[in-house]
Amino acid sequence: MSPLAIGLAFTALLLLLILLRLPVAIAMLAAAIGGIVAIQGWTAAAFQLGAVPYGATAYGLSVIPLFVLMGALAARTGLARDLYDAGNAVVGQVRGGLAMGTLVGCAGFSTICGSSLATAATMGGVSLSEMARHGYDRSLSAGAVAAGGTVGILIPPSVILVIYAIMTEQSVSQLFAAGVVPGVVLTGLFVATVAVWVRLRPDRAPPAQPLPLGQRIAALRGVWPLVALLAVVIGGIYTGLFTPTESAGIGAFGTGVIGALRRKLNRQLLVRALVESAVTSAMIFLIIFGSSLFSTFLTVTGLTQALRALTADSGLPPLAVLILMLGILVVLGCFMDSLGIILLTVPVFFPVVVDLGYDPVWYGILLVMVVEMGLITPPVGMNVFVVRGVAPDIPIGRVFAGVLPFLAAFVIAIALLIAAPGLALWLPGLVP
Repeated sequence: MSPLAIGLAFTALLLLLILLRLPVAIAMLAAAIGGIVAIQGWTAAAFQLGAVPYGATAYGLSVIPLFVLMGALAARTGLARDLYDAGNAVVGQVRGGLAMGTLVGCAGFSTICGSSLATAATMGGVSLSEMARHGYDRSLSAGAVAAGGTVGILIPPSVILVIYAIMTEQSVSQLFAAGVVPGVVLTGLFVATVAVWVRLRPDRAPPAQPLPLGQRIAALRGVWPLVALLAVVIGGIYTGLFTPTESAGIGAFGTGVIGALRRKLNRQLLVRALVESAVTSAMIFLIIFGSSLFSTFLTVTGLTQALRALTADSGLPPLAVLILMLGILVVLGCFMDSLGIILLTVPVFFPVVVDLGYDPVWYGILLVMVVEMGLITPPVGMNVFVVRGVAPDIPIGRVFAGVLPFLAAFVIAIALLIAAPGLALWLPGLVP
């Protein structure tokens, strides 16, 4: 059996193991070790198993636990409530305003969290009961939370973009800058989706209840410490004053200080946030190790090189090849989490993308957007099940019905990014 055939066989095995709900990290490790044994024997597999985790532990990965800790502290110190109130103060004065405010709040929470699932879970806990109290349709409210959570890894700081930067040797600051405008555009399209929805179906949301000016000002004033902290964290990266790791450390420390000054952070909550961050980071690192070993296996089999040659000889225009790859990502997104998809596909697709002449930074943002769409795509949209877990009284069918209009907004955003790459590349061009 040729190495290429072995590569195809064990890649198929990997997909089968994932479909059987084996953890992505274990599936990658099992497929990679089995494939290397089949080609080079046990000695080579044992050497790679020992060497790859050591080589994959780059300094750049130190940013991950710090940004994860920043999000964990924010979730446990009530900052999500402050962001929700601020979002409601901005757009809550129209019909469907609470749903729109939830989406704006999700975008704001994304700037301190960097995780789609955590954003959906945290904002869902804050907003779903509030919308239910005001008589919002459950499909609309659940769909807004599930869709809003998808912005979590697009607007910086984003753990996924850090991992993509390390895997492809791109600049973290460039990727963070590239995610800002598409993230804002996607959020705007989500808000527009709610506006159209409640205009066509006014029964889905009650008439808006005007919020007194004093309360609106107080809600906006409540988030200024967080805005100042984010200006330091993100601005420090963009200006080159801090490295991403240093900025993440400042962000985690600053979030803890804000929580402590507001008397919302005690020793017990701090310990829980630290433990949660350690567990989440360990899970991410294990997946990265599995992906690195599987990438080594693909190189040994020549599968990546064969795909690049096949693409070059296919005669298809670059856009057709790109759309084909995006279609594969959408299908994978129906069954896998975003981190697993990126770690699985980047070693295979990225060389092809570069050969086609596409900008690596632009592709990183496009990749994240397509993968995030999978989080609300049936039959296994993970954000949908997160929302279902937060509000078990909402039938899963109604949650899926609620996300369908937002899928249309996603398709529009992706089409805009493909048609106008400047949406992602304009801001990075201003960053030194």
